[in-house]
Amino acid sequence: MRNFAILGAGAIAGTMAEAICGMKNEVKAYAVASRSLEKARAFAGKYGFEKAYGSYEEMLMDPAVDLVYIAVPHSHHHRYTIDCLNAGKNVLCEKAFAVNERQAKEMIDLAREKGLLLTEAIWTRYQPARRLIDDLIAQDVIGKPEVVSANLDYHITSKERLVKPELAGGALLDVGVYVLNFASMIMGNDIERIVANCVKYETGVDAKDNIFIEYKDGGMASLYASMTDDANRTCCISGPKGYIEVSNVNNPQEIKVYEQEGNGSRLIRSVPVPEQINGYEYEVRAALAAIESGQVECPDMPHAETLEIMRQMDECRRQFGLKYPMESSL
Repeated sequence: MRNFAILGAGAIAGTMAEAICGMKNEVKAYAVASRSLEKARAFAGKYGFEKAYGSYEEMLMDPAVDLVYIAVPHSHHHRYTIDCLNAGKNVLCEKAFAVNERQAKEMIDLAREKGLLLTEAIWTRYQPARRLIDDLIAQDVIGKPEVVSANLDYHITSKERLVKPELAGGALLDVGVYVLNFASMIMGNDIERIVANCVKYETGVDAKDNIFIEYKDGGMASLYASMTDDANRTCCISGPKGYIEVSNVNNPQEIKVYEQEGNGSRLIRSVPVPEQINGYEYEVRAALAAIESGQVECPDMPHAETLEIMRQMDECRRQFGLKYPMESSL
């Protein structure tokens, strides 16, 4: 059984720990590291992790650690992923994978050089809902998808990491990444053009984003992400025969299929999503399977896809006029 370690002890680390607690026969809750030993010990006690470290560096020196989950802000993903890989550790790195494509490429190149697994923890790429949607499209229930619309909105400006430029804050890297991934999974990445604009927060990061994607085959995606308001977080995949409606883009709960009927539509199928621990378990299982088979990437989220989404976000930020302090150029 592989020893699982978490680098960081914040809220998202706790969500991952809950998943690990529910996977007792699959992976071992081994270690957690924080910059505060007291915080690490409290986290380890709460979730049943065997070891607690008061520094990231100390945990990475532990030879028993097999897989590290990076759970720090986007701004620090590059640094600590590089540190993990140089310490010989496989890595599951939280989304957004990095600040920009250049950082992502450096991380991936090193993983390949070291022969270690590195994969992005964008949970929607691993969840069963993805296969259910893919199967419906393959069954031609709506015809060829022509338009994707998706929104993901949370009022989350109280979170420091989201409003600070020095932490690579803003809506795009935190929630916009989900709608971009959703569009990519349905429509592919043969893009003609991207048109993006945003309303900025008082600190200069993007608060609300509108993203339009036109594909070379004539398809399109209309995407919205925000960290200042709340909405229904639904997605719609439209085709000539009808449409598929997906509840909650970043953790689908139900998939409904509607058939065109005259000038309207009617519900013809409702597909429930399987019960889960909390949804994080699927990315962990994928990472463990990849390690066992000696892979440096997960088939569900290959490196090429991670780099493509980073490129798309770089282009959006270029159009936003948003550069983070740690970036020399964009």
